[in-house]
Amino acid sequence: MKRKLQVFVSSTFLDLISERQAAVSAILKAGHIPAGMELFTAGDKSQMDTIKKWIDESDAYMLILGGRYGSIEPISGISYTELEYDYAVEQDKPLFAVVITEPSLELKIKANGTTFFEKEHPQALKLFRTKVLSNISSFFDDEKDIRLAVHESLSDFASGRELKGWVRADEIVDTKPLFEEIKKLSDENQRLKETLAEQEKKAISNRTSQADNFVEITNMMKSIDIKIPAKINNGKDASSNLFNIFVGNRDTLISGVTNAASGSDLEAFFYFNVCPKLQVHGLVENEKVAGVQYRRYAITKFGSEFLADHDRRVFKFKQEKIKSEGKVASAPPSPPDQPKPAKRNKQNTTNTLDK
Repeated sequence: MKRKLQVFVSSTFLDLISERQAAVSAILKAGHIPAGMELFTAGDKSQMDTIKKWIDESDAYMLILGGRYGSIEPISGISYTELEYDYAVEQDKPLFAVVITEPSLELKIKANGTTFFEKEHPQALKLFRTKVLSNISSFFDDEKDIRLAVHESLSDFASGRELKGWVRADEIVDTKPLFEEIKKLSDENQRLKETLAEQEKKAISNRTSQADNFVEITNMMKSIDIKIPAKINNGKDASSNLFNIFVGNRDTLISGVTNAASGSDLEAFFYFNVCPKLQVHGLVENEKVAGVQYRRYAITKFGSEFLADHDRRVFKFKQEKIKSEGKVASAPPSPPDQPKPAKRNKQNTTNTLDK
C-alpha cells in the first residue's frame, strides 16, 4: 500500500514562480501531493490561521528561499514566509529547505532587475537565511537542483519516517471483520475471566467451609474415648481419643487394616474398634479385597485431605512458634498410655501421637 505524502511548499511568490513550479512538478512526479498558497495572498490574521491549518494537515514542509524576504505580517513585523517556517519547526514537522546561491541570485538580479532583490528588509532576510541554513537545507543554482532536492528528501521521508500520508480508499484493508473478531474474543475472554473469578471465589468459600468442617470433626473425634486393651499396650490398660489414634497411626490406616484370620491383635483392634468410628465421619471406608475372603478398611480421599489439613496446621504452629520464641518449636506432646507397636503379618503400626 503506497502512501502519498502531502508536502507544503513555502516561498515568496513573484520572484520564485519557476522554482515553485519545478518543486510542484517534482513532488507530483514522485507520486506525492503538493500543497501551497498560490491561491491565497498574504493578508490578515485569518489568512495566517488558514496557512497554519494547511501546514498541520501536511506531512512535510519545504521552503524555497530566494533573494526576497516577502510580505510582512503587521503585528509581528516578520514576513509570512518566515512565520510559516517557524510554525513548521515549532510543530516538529519534517522539513527541508533549498536556498539560492549568491552567484545565482546575482545573475537573476542582472537578468530580471531589482524585483528579485530585497531592498526594504535586507537585515531580516540575512538573519532568516542564517536560521534556515542552520537546519536541514541545501543550496540551488537552478530548477534542476530543486528537483533533485525534492527527490532525495521525499525518498528519505517516505522510507525513514513514521508519516501518515494518504492512500487510495480501495487500497485500505477492510478491518471491520477483524475488529468484530477481536471484540468477540475480548468479550469471550472477559466472560472466562468472570467465570474463573467466580470459580475461585467458590473454591475459597469451599476451602473455608471444609476447613471449618475439619475443625468440627477434630473436636468431635477428641470427645470420643477409645479403651486400649492391655494385650496390645505392653500389659497395661489405657485410653485415648479417636483423633489421637487416627493421626498417630496414619501409616497403618493408609496401608489399610483387614479382618484376615492371620492378622495381629493390634490389627483386629483397629479393624473392629477404631475404623467403624472413623467410617462414620467419612475418614475410612470398608472395601472388598479381590481374590481373598477378608475385607479391608482403607483411608478415603476425605481422610487424606483431613490429614493434610492437620499437617498444615502443625506446620503453621511450628512457624509461629519459631517467630515468637526464636527457636524451633516442638510438636504438641503425645498423650500418655498409647497403644504400642506390635509385630504384624502385613503392616506395622506406629505409636499414636496427639498432633
